[in-house]
Amino acid sequence: MKLSDIAKLVDGEIVGEGNVDIRQVAKIEEARPGDITFLANLKYKKYVVTTLASAVLVSKELPLQEFAQRRKALSFVVVPDPYRSFLRLIDTFQPAPAGAGLKGIHPSAVIAPSALVDADAAIGAFVAIGEGCRIGPGAAIHEGTVIGEGAEVGEDSLLYPNVSVREGCRIGSRVVIHSGTVIGSDGFGFAPKPDGTYEKIPQRGIVVIEDDVEIGANCTIDRATIGETHIGKGVKLDNLIQIGHNVVISENTVIAAQSGVSGSTKVGKNCSLGGQVGLTGHIQIAEQTKIGAQSGVGKSITEPGKTYFGYPAREVRETLRIEAALARLPALLGQVRELTNRVQELEKSLRPRKIRKK
Repeated sequence: MKLSDIAKLVDGEIVGEGNVDIRQVAKIEEARPGDITFLANLKYKKYVVTTLASAVLVSKELPLQEFAQRRKALSFVVVPDPYRSFLRLIDTFQPAPAGAGLKGIHPSAVIAPSALVDADAAIGAFVAIGEGCRIGPGAAIHEGTVIGEGAEVGEDSLLYPNVSVREGCRIGSRVVIHSGTVIGSDGFGFAPKPDGTYEKIPQRGIVVIEDDVEIGANCTIDRATIGETHIGKGVKLDNLIQIGHNVVISENTVIAAQSGVSGSTKVGKNCSLGGQVGLTGHIQIAEQTKIGAQSGVGKSITEPGKTYFGYPAREVRETLRIEAALARLPALLGQVRELTNRVQELEKSLRPRKIRKK
């Protein structure tokens, strides 16, 4: 593909030679002649000088004249958002196969007589689909996946190998679930008994996952005790995430790996949780909240649009002030010891002396 055609595709402006042949996309550090790459973060602009790529997607912020003079053989395509433009080119040069390569229904799949599987769905080897299930058009269910009784998988959804969707749970359209994830396992509910043992609380609810959600590998989303555990439209979950029973994750929220959300907590729209964040149960997180990695949130966040960090999580500016103060603590303790010693010496010198009687 000519670079001039790529510029039209991403609505960009060429600086340099537009007749260059582009064969592939690549990272800026690894690109070879014939590749196109991108620069979205100016921290990596040093690679513009060393890359072997034939072209680079850049934003207007890059000082193009400086680099154009040093790399005369390199062409640039100026776009509003280099990262998003590059994502579009990935799909152009490396399109994903429909259903990730899965076609038809494998003869080893076990499908209950009452299950409704659309003719355009694809079912892999050793898949088990229970009674009363519904599998929508264009859905692709890969090897070893189990769909429990009465569960639903929507149109064009993609379930990779060894996913479990337990009974009654509902998966929307264009949902992607990666390997090893379990949807609808029992919530963690046990009532203490007088003799010190525990009685299991029945978990009779379901999990509802709305459209355009992506869930990483080895996540667990527990079914509600009663009602629904709800994952909103456009939510993105990384690998190794635990979502407790009756949790609500509202639309377009993103959560990074190894995070946990305890039961009955509600997370608002467009929130962002870093890796290893922990949210205690029965709290609410306001929309557009950002929570930094390894933070622990023990109470509700009611004001939207704030950034929190630390354990316990506080507004990030307050946390940074506390961290700065803690860094000075050893020196302050030394000063306290020194002042304490000086006070003690002063007290000794001011004590009245006993007068001996003759």
